Amino acid sequence: MPLSESPQVSEKFDRYPEPIQNRLLFLRRLILETAAETESVGKIEETLKWGQPSYLSKTGSTIRIDWIESTTDQYAMYFHCSSRLIDTFKELYRDQLVFEGNRAIVFKVDEEFPINAIKSCITLALTYHLRKHLPMLGV
Repeated sequence: MPLSESPQVSEKFDRYPEPIQNRLLFLRRLILETAAETESVGKIEETLKWGQPSYLSKTGSTIRIDWIESTTDQYAMYFHCSSRLIDTFKELYRDQLVFEGNRAIVFKVDEEFPINAIKSCITLALTYHLRKHLPMLGV
């Protein structure tokens, strides 16, 4: 899967504390792996948006990842707040994931998270424009 990488994103990752950096790099890898496994996604662009590592596809909604500095041990995956993504994720994974309003899934550094649920959320975000007209985004 083609990736348009950004040196600014690499520099951003280098500035995170090591435990946060490791977790965010893991999320990055999940995003890229999921994109590669999803036929309709195509090229992913990696860039900084609002100072956060961000991943864009022509078929989807931007996914941003970042450290929540005010809590020091939390990081998050952010989605466009006016999309139906978080509402759908809450319906599907209310018991498995922690949400911040209508914009983020929040993680703690010392906790494991359900990889399959996260990959499903990533797939829905990367293909959002193809499925936004469907009830529950087609799931």
